[in-house]
Amino acid sequence: MSSKSKKRVVLPSRPDPPSVEQILEDLGKATPNDPVFSVLQDAPQDRAADSVVESRYQQSQRYLELNERLQQAKGELATKRDELCLAGERLEQSVAETHGVRTCIS
Repeated sequence: MSSKSKKRVVLPSRPDPPSVEQILEDLGKATPNDPVFSVLQDAPQDRAADSVVESRYQQSQRYLELNERLQQAKGELATKRDELCLAGERLEQSVAETHGVRTCIS
């Protein structure tokens, strides 16, 4: 027997999709152990996954904001450090001049 000798089976055409009313009627007749309810029970898990993703996104955003503030603070501290170094040098010069004046008087 070859495959050429077999007759092809004609499949029936697909039915039209159900209307909203038919779906609602079907859901109304469904029993509590119907698979549709187990699918609906999985939905909160999807929301939980979305919540985790949202939480990670918020953490990332917060990290970026804090990192930007840290970089700004770093720049401000560098400026203040330079100002303090300059003030320290001026103070040392002033002390040296004051000490030199006392030496002249002595």
